[in-house]
Amino acid sequence: MHKIVFLLIFLGMFPLNVEAEDDSEGFAEKWQARATRTQAKQPKWSVPMVAPFPMLAQVYRTDFTHQTTSTGAETWNLGTGKGFNLIPFANTQIDILMPGYVLHSDSAPDGFGDISFLAKYRFLSANEQHGNYIMSGAVAWSFPTGSYKNGAATAMITPSLLGGKGFGRLAVMSSLGGGLPTSDARTNGRTIHANTVAQYHLGRYFWPEVEFNTTSYLGGSRDGKTQTFITPGLMVGKFALRSESAKSRMGLAAGVAFQTALTSFHTYNHAVVVSVRFGF
Repeated sequence: MHKIVFLLIFLGMFPLNVEAEDDSEGFAEKWQARATRTQAKQPKWSVPMVAPFPMLAQVYRTDFTHQTTSTGAETWNLGTGKGFNLIPFANTQIDILMPGYVLHSDSAPDGFGDISFLAKYRFLSANEQHGNYIMSGAVAWSFPTGSYKNGAATAMITPSLLGGKGFGRLAVMSSLGGGLPTSDARTNGRTIHANTVAQYHLGRYFWPEVEFNTTSYLGGSRDGKTQTFITPGLMVGKFALRSESAKSRMGLAAGVAFQTALTSFHTYNHAVVVSVRFGF
């Protein structure tokens, strides 16, 4: 519920009638025009279901994840640590990522996860007519706000390098990053994250994809272990919510994906991911 209230308050800052001339609507019009100009210089690929992405996006996103371990234990994450992706400046994206609520089927207590923030800068890009590629860098910060051990034990900084190249309707994206705890790294451990996505634009609204999501652990209780998931998925959209307005950016997209562990070590065996995104 708190996420819905936050969304309504935020969207209230962006009046729908961008043709009006008062001060608040002028600010909204300038913000939206800047976001449109920024996105026009990059490929129009769909944001992947799970993996980090090199494009700049302006969207409110909420995901729902259902994980099942090899022993049959089930975990729901409502929200999955998603939230607002904003384009406040040219070539720049700032994320405000709200904590998801975690529900366990076993005796582990339910509770909220961690809150986090992300800053992304696009180094270079070209849209489909001028090269169809992109390269960005990002830094995420997460804070141990989770309740009942549903979050990390310490704050984490995660720098990443992200890139992609398109080949007609096919796009390939990759990212490489590392999770660095801000205290007691030997106990908490570091992580290396590598993701590769192959995505195809089918028709006007369909974006089938397959992802490979890998996490390697350095230090801590999982030292030396690596887990890899294969994640086929499908995004549908975006569907315009105000098609009568040529300047409106409002739209809706949704998708579903299924993760399966490929490695003998894995923290869960498989997961279903559902994503809903409101573009603005």
